[in-house]
Amino acid sequence: MDQDKHKGTEFQGFLELLFARKASDLHLRAAAPPVLRINGELFAPQAERLTAQRIESFVREILTPSQWETFLREKEYDLALAVPGYGRARVNLYFQKGTPAVALRAIKTQIPSFEELNLPPMLEKIADLRRGLVLLTGATGSGKSTTLAAVIERINATRSTNILCIEDPIEYMFFNKKSLIAQREVMIDTLSFYEALKHALREDPDVIMVGEIRDPDTMRTALQAAETGHLVLTTLHTLNAVEAVNRSISFFPLHEQLQIRTMLAGTLQAVISQRLVPRCDKPGRVPVVEVLVNTAAIRECLPDPEKMSLVGGLVEDDHGVHGMQSFDQSILKLYRKGMISIETAMETATNPNDMELAMRGIQTSGSRLLETDAEASYTGVRRRPKLSSSVPAEQERK
Repeated sequence: MDQDKHKGTEFQGFLELLFARKASDLHLRAAAPPVLRINGELFAPQAERLTAQRIESFVREILTPSQWETFLREKEYDLALAVPGYGRARVNLYFQKGTPAVALRAIKTQIPSFEELNLPPMLEKIADLRRGLVLLTGATGSGKSTTLAAVIERINATRSTNILCIEDPIEYMFFNKKSLIAQREVMIDTLSFYEALKHALREDPDVIMVGEIRDPDTMRTALQAAETGHLVLTTLHTLNAVEAVNRSISFFPLHEQLQIRTMLAGTLQAVISQRLVPRCDKPGRVPVVEVLVNTAAIRECLPDPEKMSLVGGLVEDDHGVHGMQSFDQSILKLYRKGMISIETAMETATNPNDMELAMRGIQTSGSRLLETDAEASYTGVRRRPKLSSSVPAEQERK
């Protein structure tokens, strides 16, 4: 739920600064100046250091007395704020060194499209799914929430469904188009993700979006909802697609894991894992996206822990046939499109040596990085010229 007690206050000025500077985040801490994150880099727009008293005053401005008491008791609090004329902000309140601190994340009013986000074409097919489980993964600040919102908005615009969103807090606001959408916020509209999901099947949903899986009960209920013919979209904090599968299983004790593996094999549709990297063609960042699709070959691996090590190779060997790609394949495509620099590509690559050789057009016996001609045609990727073998990769410049 948005709160607007901050209107006309000093805190409102900080909120407007967040959007005016086109920053993704703003950090307010005692004994430090306000710090913005712009295109992934931290920047202090002013030298004046904030006092603990000023930050406490900011926090009291945006919380009700009961919320303030909850914050003092639990030492954490999440909420969302409307910023008239700009958008909305996700706010995390916490304590550090015994004093309140604030982290704000900018949320634009308009939900960007897949094309605007530079997401792979496979995301459109995922939005067309009718049932099963889809996991979106990545570190904090990797754009998971925005990608998830783009998927929901695509469904909303293209087909008639009942969509139930469970969030903490509500970030993007959806408005009914072809679909009917309900947005429930934890601690305002429901007590927890698990409680909302447990009762969701009585609310006639076609699509269920769970902001985050945090415990085994929520994961089990999400799997059960996917098993009963619903499309379930949710996020996890993992670094890649294989880790997301392993994390889903590790929620449970050993004696339950075989059953969970079997449920995953039957319900998982796809895992989308992403990271944001700086662009070189214009200001901003672009997502590097790994896509795992639950093909027959991967479905065979999921119930067997010893076969899980094969999944990464199956993703790379797909070469776009089922829409799958590894992080390094995504990086190579972005480099060849001229969207990221060679420095960014090498820093981000899982295997920099293979990446350097792939940029030269050299395929090693153990690498699956180079795509086939069929994939290059399918993705429409315009190849950059290969690096000269006589010039070290780190010396090449755009």
